Amino acid sequence: MSAGDPVAMLLGALGRFERAVTFIAFMILCAVLFADVLSRELTGAGLTWARDVGVLANLVVTMVGFGIASAHAAHLRPRFGDRWLPAAWTPVLDTLREALMAAFCLAFATVGTAAVLETAALAESLPVLRWPAWPFQLVIPVVFALAALRHAALAIRADLRGGSGDAAAAGTE
Repeated sequence: MSAGDPVAMLLGALGRFERAVTFIAFMILCAVLFADVLSRELTGAGLTWARDVGVLANLVVTMVGFGIASAHAAHLRPRFGDRWLPAAWTPVLDTLREALMAAFCLAFATVGTAAVLETAALAESLPVLRWPAWPFQLVIPVVFALAALRHAALAIRADLRGGSGDAAAAGTE
C-alpha cells in the first residue's frame, strides 16, 4: 500500500473522525452527569433534561464505538472455531468475514434508514427536550453505512487488513 493510497487515507480519516466523535460524545455524557449530580447536591433537584441528553450522548458513544470496535476486529464475534479450518484458508476466510460484515452492516443501515424516515414522517419528538427524534436516530444508519463501507473496502483490499486487531490496517490509526 502506497502512502498516497486514497482508500487507505479514507479509512484512516474515517477512524480519526469516529474517535473524535466518540470522545466528544463521551465528554458531553460526563459533563451532563456531573452537572446533574452537582445540581442534586446543591439544590436537591436534578436537571430535568440531563437524562435525555445523557441518553443521546450514550447513543452516539455506543453506535460510533461499534465502528471503532469493528475496525479493530474487537466487535463481538465467535472465535471458538478460528482453528477448525486449515491455516491456508485464512486469506479467503478473512475476505469472506469482511464481506459478510459489510453485508450485515448494509442491512442494518437499510433498516435504520427506514426507522429514521418513519420517525421523521410521524414527527416524533423527545418528550422532555421536545426536539425532533429523527436527527439523533440518524446516527444508527450512518454508523452502519460507514462500517459497511469500511468492511467492503477491507474485503476487496486485503493489503489494508493486517492481523486481527491491527489498528493501522483497519484504517483507524
